Amino acid sequence: MSDPITVSRTRPDLKVERPKLHKVLLVNDDFTPRGFVVRVLRAESRMAEEQAGRVMMTAHRRGVCVVAVFTKDVAEEKATAATEAGRREGYPLLFTTEPEE
Repeated sequence: MSDPITVSRTRPDLKVERPKLHKVLLVNDDFTPRGFVVRVLRAESRMAEEQAGRVMMTAHRRGVCVVAVFTKDVAEEKATAATEAGRREGYPLLFTTEPEE
């Protein structure tokens, strides 16, 4: 009779990382009407009118403002949709994304 062979099987420890987050940025320009920017912020970011107004004014004063933070795919989708809304109306409205630190 032979001795049974035992094989030790260990599972590797899986380390799950949270997805990297990206900021959606509103870039100020001198041509897009403020009211239109507020409407786009409300539509694309689901902001209240007062909050959208504050974000728009911060971008106006500082040149750029963080609108929200999402995963990369969602941030890019939101920025593209908001920028395209401006283009459809003939405005140079620009939203961009960048990694959060």
